[in-house]
Amino acid sequence: MHAQSPIKRRQSRQIHVGSVPVGGDAPISVQSMTNTDTLDVEATLAQIQRLAQAGADIVRVSVPTMDAAEAFGRIKAGSPVPLVADIHFDYKIALRVAELGVDCLRINPGNIGREDRVRAVVDAARDRGIPIRIGVNAGSLEKDLQKKYGEPTPAALVESAMRHIDHLERLDFPDFKVSVKASDVFMAVAAYRDLAGRIEQPLHLGITEAGGLRSGTVKSSIGLGMLLMDGIGDTIRVSLAADPVEEVKVGYDMLKSLRLRAKGINFVACPSCSRQNFDVIGTMNALEERLDDVMTPLDVSVIGCVVNGPGEAKESDIGLTGGSPANLVYIDGKPASKLRNDHLVDDLERLIRDKVREKEQAEQNTIAREG
Repeated sequence: MHAQSPIKRRQSRQIHVGSVPVGGDAPISVQSMTNTDTLDVEATLAQIQRLAQAGADIVRVSVPTMDAAEAFGRIKAGSPVPLVADIHFDYKIALRVAELGVDCLRINPGNIGREDRVRAVVDAARDRGIPIRIGVNAGSLEKDLQKKYGEPTPAALVESAMRHIDHLERLDFPDFKVSVKASDVFMAVAAYRDLAGRIEQPLHLGITEAGGLRSGTVKSSIGLGMLLMDGIGDTIRVSLAADPVEEVKVGYDMLKSLRLRAKGINFVACPSCSRQNFDVIGTMNALEERLDDVMTPLDVSVIGCVVNGPGEAKESDIGLTGGSPANLVYIDGKPASKLRNDHLVDDLERLIRDKVREKEQAEQNTIAREG
């Protein structure tokens, strides 16, 4: 099931956020943002560690004050993934985090202030090889654009973005990425589609302030899914009023469903019905919780009866088909063993972890031979 995606991605200029390439032929990266107090270094680092374990490629941290900038330096020193500093208004904060080794600056040049201040930030970024992210949001458009358009519109978002881009282009600084986020799906999608044809730089996708875990996931999946299907997008953040770890999980599930990233287990499971020979929903809930740590790509099907079970199992690395008196397990598409309901989850978890170890060992052997 990990076949190549039929999506033809937009060709963009590649930049690097720390060790993570963004744009070009690089995989679409998944981002999230801490919601701890940045001054609480220990708590922020603990959350970043959890995000990294969930698969986050890049994490953004808000840096609203100079004290937060100093704390950011300590956070950066202990972070397992590249960090983006989110900065507004005070250019001195941007200069300080640049000194402290930030991997990317999230600023809007237009709200930094005078041209000399923008130049100072851009020069610091250029000298240290730090890219910039321009982040336009429908909720914080410039006052003159609000007056011109009357309300946030796709054209207003793009005009705002192009203003900020002009700042960087005048200073001959091409290493940036751009987002034009809105909480309205139609507005965000239209703005990204417009901007994608205007610039060569990578696009950071997001439906801002999408909502809670369920509603925000649905809204983000529709909006980002439309853009990703168009081949638009080099890095994504799913903005949820929920634990940031959930943002990472949803982001990866989104990319896996479009075959744009393969990380962790891709579960195929039936919704269950009266034909089921085991508790499909309970089994799936338990497996997802227990196997949350697995990052190796693996296709696992969990089907409650023999109507669709064998067909799905033959396309999976491991497939479980409900049966009586025992359920049939397929490995690599072939019948392998039978499992009774008594210890079904334990036995299936063991088989999956054995398969994960087998795949990891095969990959290590391949690397050793090629090295």
